[in-house]
Amino acid sequence: MAKRAQEVLEAADVILYDQLPGEEVLSSLPETVEKIDVGKYGGRHTLEQDEIEALMVKYAQDGKCIVRLKGGDSFLFGRGGEEMETMREHGIPVEVVPGITSAIAVPECVGIPVTHRKWASQVTILTGHEDPTKEESALNWRWLAQSPGTLVILMGVKNLPRIAAALVAGGMDAGKPVAIIERGMRPDQRVTLGTLADIAEKASAAEVRPPAIIVIGEVVTLYRDGSEGAMHITD
Repeated sequence: MAKRAQEVLEAADVILYDQLPGEEVLSSLPETVEKIDVGKYGGRHTLEQDEIEALMVKYAQDGKCIVRLKGGDSFLFGRGGEEMETMREHGIPVEVVPGITSAIAVPECVGIPVTHRKWASQVTILTGHEDPTKEESALNWRWLAQSPGTLVILMGVKNLPRIAAALVAGGMDAGKPVAIIERGMRPDQRVTLGTLADIAEKASAAEVRPPAIIVIGEVVTLYRDGSEGAMHITD
């Protein structure tokens, strides 16, 4: 897939990119291609989603080969599916080059496996930022609180106090280990550790900012870093 990604990037006339691929990837893009920043930065949108899709359609209908460059897996809370639908509605052929979701890759890069034979036989991935136009949440926090295994939450930094409170109210142990991994796999990557009881306070004190992955569960105790201190596994 990495080779195919390189091929399509080199063949592109226009690349519409987010901030999540990182500066190293963005700086490696062909100099001759037109590059357009359509990223979303902590609530500030360069373009709204419908504007992004309209731009994609326009360039494609002008005969341009376009690449929509995203970080991770664009079909997991990445709105890639919506963009694909829009292109298909306009009769524009689409090729998807799959990525690896940050929900798994980012915890893994700091030594946190989202599943483990001893600690977690399942993993649940959810968004911490639902569509604000929904009349009610599609997430059942009581069910999530009582579900075994690991919870991985994307886009949940802003709502972390509410999320932690909802899980504790739903019956999850307030002492459940939590890790927040900011800017995963970048040079300025940072991990903040805590429990459901204190993670919101610790995140605020550390001035945690998106993009970040929140991992909740016993697998967090496998994290080790000399500068952060180690959380030790207990039976």
